[in-house]
Amino acid sequence: MMMNPILSRINLTAYRHYAKQHFPSLLKPRPADSHKGTFGSIGVLGGAEGMMGSALLAGTAALYTGCGKVVVAFPQDKLPIAVHHPYPELMLDTAERAVHRTDIDVWLAGCGLGKDEKAAKLVHTVWQSGQPCLVLDADALHILVDYPQLFLKNTRNDMVLTPHPGEAAYLLNTTVQQVQSHRDWAARELANRYHCWVVLKGHNTVISSARGFLHTNTTGNTGLATAGSGDVLAGMITSLLAQGIKAAEAVPAAVWLHGAAAELLEQSQVGPIGLLAGELAEMLRWLRNRLTAAANE
Repeated sequence: MMMNPILSRINLTAYRHYAKQHFPSLLKPRPADSHKGTFGSIGVLGGAEGMMGSALLAGTAALYTGCGKVVVAFPQDKLPIAVHHPYPELMLDTAERAVHRTDIDVWLAGCGLGKDEKAAKLVHTVWQSGQPCLVLDADALHILVDYPQLFLKNTRNDMVLTPHPGEAAYLLNTTVQQVQSHRDWAARELANRYHCWVVLKGHNTVISSARGFLHTNTTGNTGLATAGSGDVLAGMITSLLAQGIKAAEAVPAAVWLHGAAAELLEQSQVGPIGLLAGELAEMLRWLRNRLTAAANE
């Protein structure tokens, strides 16, 4: 990847100070004897016909964020032949087979998955898989509401829901206007109702947990208002959880990095207009490596 030469002239001091203060686990150097298993394996359940890019964006972002292995599980009965993807590092499989794998540390479900009964049963399978962490995005959030009989009370230590305002309104059986007018309330209510972490996306994303955590993120710009941006964020959150970073740090760190990557792309004269979701992943990798190097000098 050829990085924009403008990046070498951007002052990262504020980013360095903030990350060092709030996200120490994000900046730890990697042990010399580490291997791909050290940094976790994730499964991305999504990418139904016409929406394959959603799952691929999430999986690619997870790799760029640093996890060791990514399996993308498509709900089609056969793998889509016409997938031309520049990252062969992603392992592609059918969901029917992949959901029974025993080597997945954290599942991300919902990115372009669909909302039918088959999709619901697949989400239910990973819901019951026993991993301590689970990330639900997009279509999986609708499935929580539409198939309540499949999803009993969450008993995980760390489940994460990542709704945009429309999805939050659907989960809460209210209006988007109500969610946007009371964003802290909406995030808290969802966190308490589902006993989980909530990332209520939008301008100044709100992060909440059932344990009382509440934080408003301030990084980001209008470049994030593009198709696939949420898939990238979901992949980032899942990746950091799989790397063993506790949710209390992994969730806000991913949201912060996501927004910071958009800011740096704008400063590099890439966006905000026309910024592509896939460009965020490469920038966040660059930023995490720069911040980690600076923190360990």
